[in-house]
Amino acid sequence: MDRRAFLATSGAAGLAAALPTFDALPSEGQAPAVKRAGPRPVVVASANGNRFTNGGKDTCVVRAFTLMTEGRDVLEALVEGVAIVELDPEDTSVGYGGLPNAEGVVQLDASCMHGPKKRAGAVACLEGVRTPAQVAKAVLEMTDHHLLVGHDAQTFARQLGFTIEADLNSPLSRRLWLDWKRRLDPEHWLDPLKRSAAGFAAGQAMVQEGLIDPDHYYGTINCNGVNAKGEVCGTTTTSGLAWKIPGRVGDSPILGAGLYVDNAVGAAGSTGRGEANLYSLSSFLTVEGMRRGLKPKDAALEALRRVQAATVEKRLLNARGLPNFNLILYVLNAQGDTAGVSLYASKYAVCDEQGPRTLPTEPLLAGSPGP
Repeated sequence: MDRRAFLATSGAAGLAAALPTFDALPSEGQAPAVKRAGPRPVVVASANGNRFTNGGKDTCVVRAFTLMTEGRDVLEALVEGVAIVELDPEDTSVGYGGLPNAEGVVQLDASCMHGPKKRAGAVACLEGVRTPAQVAKAVLEMTDHHLLVGHDAQTFARQLGFTIEADLNSPLSRRLWLDWKRRLDPEHWLDPLKRSAAGFAAGQAMVQEGLIDPDHYYGTINCNGVNAKGEVCGTTTTSGLAWKIPGRVGDSPILGAGLYVDNAVGAAGSTGRGEANLYSLSSFLTVEGMRRGLKPKDAALEALRRVQAATVEKRLLNARGLPNFNLILYVLNAQGDTAGVSLYASKYAVCDEQGPRTLPTEPLLAGSPGP
């Protein structure tokens, strides 16, 4: 979608509030001085937030920005945006059609944080609900808790009227799981270390063969936004690590890891290796860095340096002695400045008054996670 088409379809009133105002006409040859009445409305997300449309016209960031600038609550706008990706069977990293666990069961995690209300909600190991971010938002709005898990999270969703399905595999995710299983020896129990290595090697082989997007092996979409009032919110939703041990919970539903929001400062969320992010609470660190005055990019780079320093196990290092995985942070501050920062080069999505676009991240390390 180009900028002209985006501006024509995104709601004139909301976009007018998003655009800067100018001083009186300047003298000939001078540029007008920009006067911003407040924060610059913007949505930042992982790259799949500007790729999948579930058969419609809008991507996640377009839907979220349009609703937000039309006056909808920021978190409501973001959750509606990520629902596009959760419902799209072509994205194998979240929601319906997300890559399942080692037993072929799709287990979903999600979190939401509302900056102005200072509330949070999350679900983990949720089965049967295509839109876990909506359930996480319900936890935020309707309970005194921050996290519900497993069967009881599903019961909570059922009590609120969410449709519970027996299987969230799409034909694509089921075919990929069967392909993975065929690469292992199903007839024998292996030494735990060998079995873990075999499973990881099989998954990485599928990435190298182009069957799985490298970023989707770990999954996830994060989406954060700030409106013209300076209201900051965020959400992260995922099917988690492909072929994970059943019951595994990654960083996405954990406050401070997969998502952190402080309305006075900004927001940060992540995709990539959840265990590395959990150990360092990178989203929290990034927001705290901005609290100390760092720009979004610099705050995220500081957090990723700590991830690199904490990665010492040989199995997690490549031949260069660097992390053999990627971790990507999506950041905005309360003024509307954004950044996408990663261990290794990747992409991220942004939508503001100029329309949606996918941009390269700022990498901490050169090369790729592989050898």
